[in-house]
Amino acid sequence: MPTIAAYIGAALFEIAGCFAFWGWLRLGKPIWWLVPGLVSLGLFAWLLTLVESAAAGRAFAAYGGVYIAASLGWLWAVEGIRPDRWDLTGGIICLAGAAIILTAPR
Repeated sequence: MPTIAAYIGAALFEIAGCFAFWGWLRLGKPIWWLVPGLVSLGLFAWLLTLVESAAAGRAFAAYGGVYIAASLGWLWAVEGIRPDRWDLTGGIICLAGAAIILTAPR
């Protein structure tokens, strides 16, 4: 369970941090939006170090599936755009891939 919590937290902080830059550069938000954005990106990186994995690349690869699913949640919750069936299908496939990477016997 700590791995799942770390991945979910990392995804939320990464998306929020990147959205701060998006807001500044694309939505005309003030430059001070970058301050919480940078803090958020730092927390994202720190949370990924908490994942139980012998290899960073494997931890990052599995995280990718969680990030994609969380991004679709952000799309709906923050941007007000409901994911369509193709978004959801792709997200499910990505989460299945992440689960395989994380739980494969080694």
